[in-house]
Amino acid sequence: MPSAAEQMAANLSWGSFGKAKDLQRRIFYALGLLIVYRIGTYIPVPGIDAGQLRSFFEQANTGIGGMLNMFTGGAVGRMAIFALGIMPYITSSIIMQLLASMVPQLEQLKKEGEQGRKKINQYTRYGTVLLAFFQAYGISVGLESQGLASDPGWYFRASCIITLVGGTMFLMWLGEQITARGIGNGISLIIFVGIVAELPAALAQFFASGRSGVISPLVILAVIAMVVVVIGLVVYLERALRKIHIQYPRRQIGMKMYGGDSSSLPVKLNPSGVIPAIFASSLLLLPTTVVTFAQDDSTGILATAAAYLGPGQPMYYMFFGGMIIFFTYFYTLNVAFKPDEVADNLKKQGGFVPGIRPGERTAQYLEYVVMRTLVLGSGYLAAVCLLPEVLRSQFAIPFYFGGTSLLIVVSVTMDTITQIQSHMLAYQYEGLIERSKIRGSSKRKRKAKR
Repeated sequence: MPSAAEQMAANLSWGSFGKAKDLQRRIFYALGLLIVYRIGTYIPVPGIDAGQLRSFFEQANTGIGGMLNMFTGGAVGRMAIFALGIMPYITSSIIMQLLASMVPQLEQLKKEGEQGRKKINQYTRYGTVLLAFFQAYGISVGLESQGLASDPGWYFRASCIITLVGGTMFLMWLGEQITARGIGNGISLIIFVGIVAELPAALAQFFASGRSGVISPLVILAVIAMVVVVIGLVVYLERALRKIHIQYPRRQIGMKMYGGDSSSLPVKLNPSGVIPAIFASSLLLLPTTVVTFAQDDSTGILATAAAYLGPGQPMYYMFFGGMIIFFTYFYTLNVAFKPDEVADNLKKQGGFVPGIRPGERTAQYLEYVVMRTLVLGSGYLAAVCLLPEVLRSQFAIPFYFGGTSLLIVVSVTMDTITQIQSHMLAYQYEGLIERSKIRGSSKRKRKAKR
């Protein structure tokens, strides 16, 4: 039998949405800040030769011009003030999460509650500035080496670094404001908007290739059907859970018995989300990106590595799939779901897995379940990320709507819809409470009159 919350969620309508003024304000606030972000992707860094830059990125679309241009909403191809995007902040956050699980001092900060979380966020911002500085310096030197700077020199480098680092910090602030005062996760929504904004032009190019005869109509229909099937599969598997039964003992206090309840510990099929794909993509893009911006490569090592790890090569598929599987296990067991911590928390709360001794044996059992679950989860993640790569290399699909971007779009959409439903449910609960108070006061008045 569905719960009251589930029944209310099923009865949500546009009429109730029109009455939820606070939710509307949050949505409009988030949309306004996202529009500001999109405007910033068209403001170029000073001192760039726009014509040479355009021709340069048309030739370099397999490196930065592909994935990075997709994640930044075309800002890299236009070398806008948001060309670095929000990726330095995401990289710094992931690094801090990994360090917090391995460094005892940072792990202690995590356990200090709100103050510890603020301290870790502060370290994350410092790391963002550091990463953005190094990336901006590398881009400024690369632009000079390729002849894309109209007035090369230290003045151009300084202006480029200040502009790009400032753009990244402004995006970080936008994301935090959207999370606090808007709807959804601000950082995720910025990436989501960047990906979706480039889709219309990519689809137009795709269908234009079909009209010109470069791609056959059969391939176009097959790709459309594949995208629909893959989206459905991603939605289904991202919601898939492996539930572990948890039992709580019964306790007698006085003449009454308390406890004895049972619950379940949900383990997602893919607890690490899109982070393994982002890590693997970054490692694969590194050789090509360095070769693209390098002035010379006298040894030829970087060019050889970029050739063997280029899209369509067997080493590319093997390395990409292997790194996704490795990072799925590594990130899940070290950050997303740590069996030792989960077992320790269950022991403190008095919960136990039936037939398993609390403590170390529970941790071993949880690790065993997670390892077996990740066999399917890591395989699904690798398949979703590799399938578009195969299509691009074998069928010459001209747009970069890869597995990573597809996972981000689906995950952010599901999360945002869930948050909107949560706000709607809260509004309905508030309405029910107010109506119950009015009814109660009216009954008391009638009784007083009698």
